[in-house]
Amino acid sequence: MMELRRATPADAPAVARIWYPGWCDAHLGNVPQQLVDARPEESFEPRALDHVPHTTVATVNGEVAGFVMVIGAEVEQVYVSAAHRGSGVASALLAAAERSVAAAGYPVAWLAVVAGNARARRFYERQGWTDEGLFDHRAPHPDGPIPVPAHRYTKPVSRATAR
Repeated sequence: MMELRRATPADAPAVARIWYPGWCDAHLGNVPQQLVDARPEESFEPRALDHVPHTTVATVNGEVAGFVMVIGAEVEQVYVSAAHRGSGVASALLAAAERSVAAAGYPVAWLAVVAGNARARRFYERQGWTDEGLFDHRAPHPDGPIPVPAHRYTKPVSRATAR
């Protein structure tokens, strides 16, 4: 049985165990090497801990199966463990993110997908998101943002969505 809940600091290791391999699947070969170098495996757990206030996790039988991070109107991260892909976890997390954006009063949610991540792009399109085209996403880095070619996807949300 799947359950959605707000993340806690205790979830950070599980989130990182999902995030790093998922990030590699989506990004390796699709982003500048500078970003790959800036995202070593050991960086994901501290980042997951920093993002706890913005994170919702999906659990299946008590185990973290996926997560979504929402900051403002941006759905910043959506990842599901390999074992739970295709199970509906990603759709449930994305719907929760849309409700979160709407509840915060934003009329449109947005997210960035690296240009070469065709699987994710197809998923968002099936979920009713619109590809608004390429842009340079500015991935955070302590030495300054790293430009990453990505597609900007948007979806109108409403207060009714938030319920």
